[in-house]
Amino acid sequence: MTISGTTTGLREPRGRRFAPPLAISVKTRRWPPPQVGTLLVAMILPWAFSIGSLALSAYRVVLLALIVPTAVYWLAGRAGKIRAVDILLCLFCIWSTVAVAVVHGADQALQPSGILIIETLGPYLVARCFIRSAEDFRAMVRLLAVLVVAMLPLALAEAVTGQRLILHLFRMLLPTIADGSAAPRWGLTRVQGPFEHPILFGVFCGSATAMTYLVLGQGVGLFRRWAMTAAVVATGLLSLSSGPIVAILAQLGLLAWNDVLGRVKARWRILWVLAIAVYVVLDIASNQPVFQLLTRYAFDPWTAYYRLLIFQFGWASVMAHPLFGTGFNEWLHPAWMTSSIDMFWIVPAVRYGLPAALLFMLAFLLAVAGVAFRSGRTPEASLCCTAYLITMTGFFLVGWTVHFWMATYVLFMFLLGSGMWLLEPAPAAAAEGEPVRAGRAPAVRRPVPQRRRIPGPAVRVARLTRKGI
Repeated sequence: MTISGTTTGLREPRGRRFAPPLAISVKTRRWPPPQVGTLLVAMILPWAFSIGSLALSAYRVVLLALIVPTAVYWLAGRAGKIRAVDILLCLFCIWSTVAVAVVHGADQALQPSGILIIETLGPYLVARCFIRSAEDFRAMVRLLAVLVVAMLPLALAEAVTGQRLILHLFRMLLPTIADGSAAPRWGLTRVQGPFEHPILFGVFCGSATAMTYLVLGQGVGLFRRWAMTAAVVATGLLSLSSGPIVAILAQLGLLAWNDVLGRVKARWRILWVLAIAVYVVLDIASNQPVFQLLTRYAFDPWTAYYRLLIFQFGWASVMAHPLFGTGFNEWLHPAWMTSSIDMFWIVPAVRYGLPAALLFMLAFLLAVAGVAFRSGRTPEASLCCTAYLITMTGFFLVGWTVHFWMATYVLFMFLLGSGMWLLEPAPAAAAEGEPVRAGRAPAVRRPVPQRRRIPGPAVRVARLTRKGI
C-alpha cells in the first residue's frame, strides 16, 4: 500500500478492493527513512581514517553501503521513471572518469574516479529513492534543521574562544579532520565546526534556511517559525564568510518577496524583470563590470576580487585543455596564485573538460527548471517546491565564490536529488484539491443509487383526473 509514493506495511483485506481508503495527513512521518537519516547524520561526523591508500569518512562509509542497493532500486523503476537529470549525471561521471584516465592513466584513475562517482551519484540516488513525497521531504528538513541547530551552542563557544570544540569532542573517540586556521573577523573566530573550512560550515548550515521557514515552519505559530529559522541563520552566519552569508541573505530576500507578494501569481516573473533591469542599470552607470563592482561590499574586497581572477585564469586553462581538462595537475595560473579554485561551477571544466562541465550544469538547470514549471501540485507540494527552488538558488549563487567539497558537496548532491519527486505528476485526487489518500489505486466513488419515490393516493387521483379518467 502506498502513501504519496512511500510504502507502508498495511494490506488491503480481500473482497474489499474498492473500499474507500483512509485519508492520511502528510505530516504523519516525523523522521526520514533510515537511509536518509543515517547519511545526514554521517555528514556532520568529522571522523577521518584510511584503509590502505583509501581515505574514508563516516559519510563515505554510508555511501559505499548504499550505492549498489539504491542503484538497483532506481534502475528497477521504484523511484519513478528514469529522467534526463539522472542520465546527465551518469554521463558526467562517465566523462570525468574517461578524462582522468586520459590525463593520468587508467591505473591512476580508479580511486579518484570511484570517489567522484560515490560522492556524486551516491547521495543523489539516496534522496532520489527515499524522498518521494511531501511527507518524506518535511521529515528530511526536520532532521537537517535539528542537526544545524544542535551545533549552535558549540559554534557560539568556538566563535568566542577560538577553540575547535566540535572537532576536539569527536577526536576523543576517533581521529578527525585537522583544525583549520582562518583570520578572525569582527573580533570573532570563524567557526569551522565539523568541516574542513569555515566556508563549508556556512554553506552547510545556511542551506537549511528556506526549507526550515517554508516547510518546517508550516502549521506552527509565528514565533516558533521565526525562532527555528533564526537559529538556523545564526548558525550559518558564524562562519563569517561572505559567500555563505550572501546565500543566506538571498534566501531571506526571496522568502520575504514570496510572503509579501504571495497572492500575485506573476511574482517570480516580476522579480526576474527587476533583477535584469538592475543589472543593466548598474552595467551602464558603472565604469567597471558589475561583478567587480560588487566585490567592494565583501568582508575582504581583495578575496572577492581574487574570485574574478580565478574565473579569468580558470577559463583560460579550460580553453587550453577544453576536452579532458588538466585532471589533478596544476591548472594554468600565475605563480603568485594558489592552486585552490574557489569557484565550484568552473572546477568540472578545469579538471575534466568542457563536456563534463556542460553535462553537470545542464543536469542542475534541468532539475531546477523542471520543478519550477511543473503544475497541478497539492498545497504541501507547492511549499516544498518553493523551498527547494530557493535553496538551489542559494547554492547557485554561493557556488561562484566557494568550492563545494567533501560533506558539503555530498549535501548539495543530496538536496539536488531531494526535489526530483516534485517532477512526478500529481495524483488525481490531489489535483482536485482532495487530501492525499492511502491505497493501491485512487479511490473510486460509487454512484449512490437514487431511491424511487412512490406517489401517494392523493397524487395518483390528481394525475388520473388530469388525464380525464
